[in-house]
Amino acid sequence: MISKHFSVAVMVSDAKKSAKWYEEKLGFETSTEDDHWVTAWPKGADWKLHLCEGKLEPGNTGIGFYSDDVKKTVADLKKKGVKFAKDYTKTEWGETAQLEDPDGNVIWISKGGP
Repeated sequence: MISKHFSVAVMVSDAKKSAKWYEEKLGFETSTEDDHWVTAWPKGADWKLHLCEGKLEPGNTGIGFYSDDVKKTVADLKKKGVKFAKDYTKTEWGETAQLEDPDGNVIWISKGGP
């Protein structure tokens, strides 16, 4: 069986800089092993992001975070200086926004959960 734990690779220009951003802006925990394997995750999560240094591919990462109050979450993140590729939007199929990390990786925020 596949477990509930997983990681998602995110290409970044500087893994340690990105880890600091995830800590300071999103409140994530981070870990570095062997000065290469850098991970970030929300406290208590069953998944992690693997921050991979390498050539960047701009655009949507396919990563989605969830919130019970997307509008408030967007407002709180904006106060912390987080940039958004797409601001808070409410449509017939739900509430979303798209934030950008320091390398332009686009990450969705949607109402609810997986």
